Amino acid sequence: MGGRSRPTLFFICPPNNNKMIKTKESDSRGTPAWIMQIFGDWFDPCPLNLNPTFDGLDIDWKDKTYCNPPYTNTTNWVIKAIEENKKGKTIVILTRADLTTNYAKLLIANNAKFFYCSELLNFVGVEGQKLHSPFPSILWVLDKHG
Repeated sequence: MGGRSRPTLFFICPPNNNKMIKTKESDSRGTPAWIMQIFGDWFDPCPLNLNPTFDGLDIDWKDKTYCNPPYTNTTNWVIKAIEENKKGKTIVILTRADLTTNYAKLLIANNAKFFYCSELLNFVGVEGQKLHSPFPSILWVLDKHG
């Protein structure tokens, strides 16, 4: 078969403004370039940006949206993803792989499909440094067709 398969993806954003719950510095991690190619033309309401110009929780999302929320504030982003999906939008969201969390229960209750990342993911820090994930991840898909 040849080379190793690539794990799915990861991207975590910093806090956007004072209205949002403060996130930890470790929440500021970016997706490797090869993963961003998958969702490169999708709207990202939570991009890696230390000086964001908008709060992704307060705006309308696009028809195809990809989001990796800060792990210190995942539930609010999942609630927003579900609201946007109910408007007929396809939302992809990446979270920690923990099905005991409230956000996972919400996603399951709203018929999200999910893909378990079989390997721990590698991230890119704000300054380009390589950061390793200490836990597995799940990629959730809220399809506009349900």
